Amino acid sequence: MANANDSKPTPPGLYDRPASPGITATEIIAIALSALWLLGSAVFFLVLAPDSAPDEGGGLRFLMTMLAIFMPVAMIWVAATAARASRVMREESQRLQAAIDAIRQAYITQSQTRDMGAEPTVARKLDEIAATAKKTETALATFTSIRSAPAPLRPRPQPDPTIQPEDQAPLPLGTRAEDMAPPLDRADFIRALNFPETADDEEGFAALRKALRDRQAKELIQASQDILTLLSQDGIYMDDLRPDLARPEIWRRFAAGERGRAVAALGGIRDRSSLALTAGRMKQDPIFRDAAHHFLRKFDRMFVAFEPTATDSDIQDLSGTRTARAFMLLGRVAGMFD
Repeated sequence: MANANDSKPTPPGLYDRPASPGITATEIIAIALSALWLLGSAVFFLVLAPDSAPDEGGGLRFLMTMLAIFMPVAMIWVAATAARASRVMREESQRLQAAIDAIRQAYITQSQTRDMGAEPTVARKLDEIAATAKKTETALATFTSIRSAPAPLRPRPQPDPTIQPEDQAPLPLGTRAEDMAPPLDRADFIRALNFPETADDEEGFAALRKALRDRQAKELIQASQDILTLLSQDGIYMDDLRPDLARPEIWRRFAAGERGRAVAALGGIRDRSSLALTAGRMKQDPIFRDAAHHFLRKFDRMFVAFEPTATDSDIQDLSGTRTARAFMLLGRVAGMFD
């Protein structure tokens, strides 16, 4: 069975050494000039040359005659050989340039194919994380909605509404289970903002489940998940970015309300392609623009509440998460650090 690649043959002569050409126009011209010169020399020396005594410098005269006849012929063939070598070098240069262009095109095609093959894998990973988060939210909602079966009603004395038991805290109507959950630990919160590394990352999923029980953390995680999914559609992944991390005091200035050049170090994303693709998406896609601004507002509010009780180590760990990298990228594109 023929190979599929046989349907696209390599252009002839691209990678093969060219066959030695036959007689070209240069050789024909050299032959004509040589013949013309020899004929002219024969006519001059045999017919038109004056007779001279044979004893007057016969050897030297013969040598000069040979030089006069054959020296121009030699010069003609030297010029023809040089012209032929120049033509061969020019052809070889063109063939070398064509081979370099073909190699460069093959490398670009291979890189694009590899990137297209890697994109579905990362997209599938994000889909698995999103599905796991949805399952977690469903499980939590199911857990909080379970109520024990009511006991049989029995007559009991009615309590005095003006007296409140000392061991029971007031529970106003409309209180949600999220408001009754224990405070979220900073380490779990930071771990959740980085999202699970793989489908087997049990610690990451445990931290994500804890963060989803907190109302404010849940809103930021959902906004971060949305914007990371939209960025992945353009092939922008936070793991590929290597930002210049700012010092914790710069982050604290940002939490205090400073903007512009004072906090310019927060825009540490230097990847030009990611910045260009994100800027173009911000201008052309209103859905992406709304999601980006929503995410920036949520992150800003979160960090203002996070900074007063956070140590420099906590801020440093937070700045290395995928959520913080997305904030650096979008904040720089939106002009927050200009």
